[in-house]
Amino acid sequence: MFSLIDWFRLFMAALFILPIVTVIRESGYYLVATLLRGENKKLIVGSGPILFTIPTVEVRRYFFMYSWMEYDELKPKNRFWHGLIYAAPIMMTGGIAFTANSLVLNGVLADNIFWTTFIFYCFYYVLFDVIPVYLPDGQPTNGRAIFDLIWHGERSDFKRKREDNKKSDNQRSYTEAQEETMQNRDQDDKERGDHTNPSSDSSDEGEDTNFTETQKKTKENRDRDEAVRDDHTEP
Repeated sequence: MFSLIDWFRLFMAALFILPIVTVIRESGYYLVATLLRGENKKLIVGSGPILFTIPTVEVRRYFFMYSWMEYDELKPKNRFWHGLIYAAPIMMTGGIAFTANSLVLNGVLADNIFWTTFIFYCFYYVLFDVIPVYLPDGQPTNGRAIFDLIWHGERSDFKRKREDNKKSDNQRSYTEAQEETMQNRDQDDKERGDHTNPSSDSSDEGEDTNFTETQKKTKENRDRDEAVRDDHTEP
């Protein structure tokens, strides 16, 4: 059961600790993007209307909900530097977590709810970052981005773009194959009709020779349904 202390811990985590941990994580991007001379970098804290801005930092009204980092292309463009910027939030958050944990264990910091929850969420973000998966929106985790750089030798966005283009080409080829199949089917139907009705007579008897008994029955049922529907729509 939730006690009063649990409610206090919940609100403290949601309104203070999570925003602090999120900003620490995004600061890893910010620091490396600054060192690598990333253009138009901006650290955005929270969501909703803007409360205030300072150079390269923007704070929004709901500061406790979400934070992210924006930047343009980095000056060094090789794999190592791109891997470094993906690893930056992991190293930043992990470093802070291990440091705080050591200070608590050595009695420098108090072993209280704040520091316990803070360290917990730091390690949570580290674990979330290192899992090499694609998220439901198609974005890779930092672990996946690093994996693609090492294993595939390319950034995840380039890899996903190449796979999407390949999938699009396959779908286009499949559609073209379907169209060709339909054309061949129509041609076969036409040739079969010519053989079964060489006199090119359009009588009902000539047309019926093109169908099997099941097809004839289906056609009769369809014509009957259309007649009934016409009776209802045109009183």
